Amino acid sequence: MFEIAEELKKLPDQPGVYIMHDSRDAIIYIGKAVSLRKRVHQYFQASHDEGIKKAQMVKQIARFEYIITDSELEALVLECNLIKEHRPKYNTMLRDDKTYPYIRVTVGEDFPRVLFSRQQKKDRSRYFGPYTSAGAVKDTIELINKLYQLRTCNRNLPKDIGKDRPCLNYHIHQCNAPCQGYISKEEYRQRVDAAVEFLNGNYAPILKSLQEKMMAASEEMQFEKAIEYRDLLNSVKQIAQKQKITHNDGEDKDIIALAADDRDAVVQVFFIRDGKLIGRDHFYVKIGNEDTKEQILTTFVKQFYSGTPFIPREIMLPEEIDDHEVLAEWLGEKRGGKVYIRIPQKGMKEKLVELAQKNAELVLSQDKEKIKREEGRTIGAMKEIAGWLDLPGLQRVEAFDISNINGFETVGSMVVYEKGKPKRSDYRKFKLRTVTGPDDYASMHEVLTRRFTHGMREQEEMQEKELGAEYGSFTRFPDLIMMDGGRGQVNICLKVLDELHLNIPVCGMVKDDNHRTRGLYYNNIEIPIDRGSEGFKLITRIQDEAHRFAIEYHRSLRSKEQVHSILDDIPGIGPSRRKALMKKYQSLEAIRETSAEDLADTESMNEKAAQAVYEFLHKDAVL
Repeated sequence: MFEIAEELKKLPDQPGVYIMHDSRDAIIYIGKAVSLRKRVHQYFQASHDEGIKKAQMVKQIARFEYIITDSELEALVLECNLIKEHRPKYNTMLRDDKTYPYIRVTVGEDFPRVLFSRQQKKDRSRYFGPYTSAGAVKDTIELINKLYQLRTCNRNLPKDIGKDRPCLNYHIHQCNAPCQGYISKEEYRQRVDAAVEFLNGNYAPILKSLQEKMMAASEEMQFEKAIEYRDLLNSVKQIAQKQKITHNDGEDKDIIALAADDRDAVVQVFFIRDGKLIGRDHFYVKIGNEDTKEQILTTFVKQFYSGTPFIPREIMLPEEIDDHEVLAEWLGEKRGGKVYIRIPQKGMKEKLVELAQKNAELVLSQDKEKIKREEGRTIGAMKEIAGWLDLPGLQRVEAFDISNINGFETVGSMVVYEKGKPKRSDYRKFKLRTVTGPDDYASMHEVLTRRFTHGMREQEEMQEKELGAEYGSFTRFPDLIMMDGGRGQVNICLKVLDELHLNIPVCGMVKDDNHRTRGLYYNNIEIPIDRGSEGFKLITRIQDEAHRFAIEYHRSLRSKEQVHSILDDIPGIGPSRRKALMKKYQSLEAIRETSAEDLADTESMNEKAAQAVYEFLHKDAVL
């Protein structure tokens, strides 16, 4: 079980993205943080007000996970990618059809333009980005048009040259008016090439020029002009930030990293699609003492890509693997195109592998702690209960409960726990056959008798067929029976076992006046238990699960009874005929007033069925 309080203590003081899950393990919220520790802690602090919407979300959080990054910028890009991939319901402010913006240079035109775009299409244009700030992109496009005096109009040039007057940009010296033929195609292309050079990362000349213009304007007391240059300077600096979480190449890549110790290993895979990191997954690998990282990675690549439907163009690994050339050829055949297996040594790709490595190491350490905690709350808890009852070798527990409302639709439930974990495939439910009215003791007697009688019969059948106990549904008997209640319920169970000549330990889960588990009733004494122990928590879970399972079954039967129609009691009248009759006559009274001949004319009805309906509805009159 995911303990939020314990997991909060382990959050790193690093930037990254956190992912919130509900009880069904659905992703309900994705966010970014400069410090994961500080940000995630805030959600669970009573004094911190996140608003009504976030408060509702926090109530639904069952667990969280996170991905660490090297900067807030990377976290921002990753957050957007993950939100657009998973579309969590509480990220409504970010859920739209937009993506991160690109700068598009229409180099396929005779007189190219620099445009804002949210899609990267396969045309003759050059795309730069994606970038994190739409405002900064727009400012940069404006800056480029000002510096290089490029056109912003939609005119079809050179076809429309001279057809209309030049626009305002020409008169304010922000465009050289190629629409009038005032600048040649060659000279205009030089300006476009300079703009492309700027977008390729050669920012130094522009930054230096803007810095000088800002200082000059300031010295000349033109402060508004200086502020304008300052804002443009900041925009260019923002665009100039290097990102490694998103690439400009638009390629599909898998980034694979490994973290291992003496017994266990975790392989972390980052999935990059269209140049964007859209998600990650980790795989827990059992290894031998002598397995090297090279061997583990080789085995993983073979097994993983033999079963995955998609193979990227590039696979990046932290180190060389065996037969990588053969593996690349094999993957290329499966993909239908060239596949490259690379070991990056520098640059962004190396940093991505390092980032995957950090997350793999984090998952490995967390998994080890999680396994220890899980063993404590399952196997460890079962050992505690075995110690209290002096039942060595306790593994399988069956718990029973009864549910009814004033004796209406009484049902029984049986839940099974093995090694401290629920085994839902062995759960059973019983609809009472012999008991009428609210008699819990008699109901429990019937449920237990049916359960063990059926089990004994199956055991005989399995022996005759020479099959193991796993082939029967009731064949396996428990090491301990747990009753929801005290002495009365325990005695009923012991009576049934005595009647069937079975010897199975029985204890009762005793509750206090506030309907909370207080102790165990065993061998005619009540055994007090430590409420802070894992054994107590397991008993509570078993008790609650038996109660939940019984109530759910009772509710399902009650809901069916509530929609029951009197027509369902007539022989030969099924759902189709019932619907046809109600559709035509609208009410039971109208059906009663209709002759058998008219009823036979109804869709899906015949003379026999019509006569059955007529006689059933008029039997009181006949008598």
